[in-house]
Amino acid sequence: MDKMTMRAIRLHEHGGPEVLRYDEVPIPSPGPGEVLVRVHAAGVNPPDWYVREGMTMLPPELRPPLSLPLIPGTDVSGIVAAIAEDVHDLSIGDAAFGLVRFPGLGANAYAEYVVAPVSDLARKPASLDHVHAAAAPMAGLTAWQFLIELGHDDPPPFQPVPHRPMRIDASMTVLVNGAAGGVGHFAVQLAKWKGARVVSVASGAHESFLRDLGSDQFIDYTTTRPEEVVRDVDLVLDAVGGPQSRRFLPVLRRGGALYPVFFGGSHDEEAAQLGVLVSGTQVHANGAQLTELAHLLDSGTVRVGIDSTFPLAQASAAHERAARGHIQGKIVLTIAGD
Repeated sequence: MDKMTMRAIRLHEHGGPEVLRYDEVPIPSPGPGEVLVRVHAAGVNPPDWYVREGMTMLPPELRPPLSLPLIPGTDVSGIVAAIAEDVHDLSIGDAAFGLVRFPGLGANAYAEYVVAPVSDLARKPASLDHVHAAAAPMAGLTAWQFLIELGHDDPPPFQPVPHRPMRIDASMTVLVNGAAGGVGHFAVQLAKWKGARVVSVASGAHESFLRDLGSDQFIDYTTTRPEEVVRDVDLVLDAVGGPQSRRFLPVLRRGGALYPVFFGGSHDEEAAQLGVLVSGTQVHANGAQLTELAHLLDSGTVRVGIDSTFPLAQASAAHERAARGHIQGKIVLTIAGD
């Protein structure tokens, strides 16, 4: 490998984790408004395996075009190695992290170098290493845009109007389903930061983790159905989502809201009868919001849970770990040493 090439994970075909190939490819160059980042770590997220599988979880008419070969991944943390002439917010040598080009699919994050719009990046919190920083962008921004501030006006694919987060305060109870995962553990902490009483739903193995993050009540879904023991909740953030999300509608007070992270069908009629709102959104890259989240990370107000790490060459093992489920925090690929 020479100085003009880098190592990256590429898809030459769709399929299981075994199709992730460790290749040698040219190092990209930044264009206007962009920087080149020497990647130290890359986060592993659900869209990565959706792309690997060919986006089969979407109806055919909604699947974005995927041109192979492609480099998956969206979350990075690293050091700025080059900048375009019009970039002034970051300099060569700065440590930065971000969710790159999402909801587009051209981030190419599973690589030693990534070109990113400077507007998608924020300065890495000084108190975090690159592994923890790379774990934060997609999951943290998803929780932020669902719960705190949307930051864009694009309606999601299955909803005619943009999502508008409910204002959270100390008078409220927020239930987070799938609380131990990437989005869920950020949602728990952001709701606590806003003063809410937080009910976390996860398997029993994650109770101490979630209590430590501030959960006031823990429900082990393997032994207890949350919809049978909880009532008068102001807001449910369902990080699992899907068709089963409707089971949380009866736990809400009138005027409450259910936010499924993954769309699972319309519940408009039942929601109207109960006097509650169902709303969702699609996370967008946003360097300004990530800067706000970085302050919370730097102060220790919000922490990043790491489930496991894998070298870039073992990306297939990282995807196998994701497929086993019951993840506590995030899975991260390590690419360059801190």
